[in-house]
Amino acid sequence: MDIIDLHCDALLKLTTLEAAKFEDDVRLQANRERLQLGRVKAQVFAIFINPKTPQNMRFLEAVRQIEAFHTHVLQTEGMVHITDWSQLDTLAPHEIGAILSLEGCGPIGEDLAKLEAILDAGVKLVGLTWNEENAVAHGAEQDASLGLKPFGKEVINLLNERDIIIDVSHLNEQSFWDVLPLAKHIIASHSNTRAICDHPRNLTDAQAKALVQHGGHIHVVYYPHFIHDNATMDDLVVHVKHLANIVGIEHLGLGSDFDGIDVTVKGLAHAGEAQNLLEALREHFSIEEVHGIASNNFRRYVKNATVKS
Repeated sequence: MDIIDLHCDALLKLTTLEAAKFEDDVRLQANRERLQLGRVKAQVFAIFINPKTPQNMRFLEAVRQIEAFHTHVLQTEGMVHITDWSQLDTLAPHEIGAILSLEGCGPIGEDLAKLEAILDAGVKLVGLTWNEENAVAHGAEQDASLGLKPFGKEVINLLNERDIIIDVSHLNEQSFWDVLPLAKHIIASHSNTRAICDHPRNLTDAQAKALVQHGGHIHVVYYPHFIHDNATMDDLVVHVKHLANIVGIEHLGLGSDFDGIDVTVKGLAHAGEAQNLLEALREHFSIEEVHGIASNNFRRYVKNATVKS
């Protein structure tokens, strides 16, 4: 069954690996060949800037990754740029939708014009931080009591005006609670549950419930460090089962984090093995429910949220 995956970091590799080729480069966990093999019908490609990059170079690095998206990803046969969510329902059998996201607003500094430029390139989801602090908010590795900054409210207003989905996956707890009532469209693109794995990148039960109550969605991530010590496929399924119990399975989806992870779960080493997770989920959920997790829940989400841009 088809998959919509809300997070990968292939653009970072395409701009840092020598002679990287999106079509079939085995150094890419989410190359086109593997996406096709794993029946990933739509893939979100994150713009992620290494936090060690000097601030005055971060926007240029973001532009480089946008360029890589257009010259490497979109120039590969069968890849289609999703600029309107309705396109998810019109892709031909051989086509894969390609969606841009911004993982952390570090590249914009305190300049809304830079955010406008990034959005104009086709970005559909925006994470306010990565793990570190920036001018917008505090990330997952920061003091959990430090929250959204004044500039962050300006950023959220702009994202709301543009009908952009706000991604909370990398926010620390106070920033999450500050953002929640302000965001028009909200999602956790690649997060698991802290009740199973106590990591600051995961959501507490209270956060998960509040996120869904505000119309949000939670996409589980394949990174072993966010699953369990010596994580297996079954351990990841436990996260799905727990979240399904507390928020409802209709609010869940997938966000692999491929090309942003250096260790993997056995059987989920790259996008070509994505169907293995669905097979594991079929042991616990109905085929309709697994279809929902794979793609249909997110399709409903963007329709119900009346996301237009």
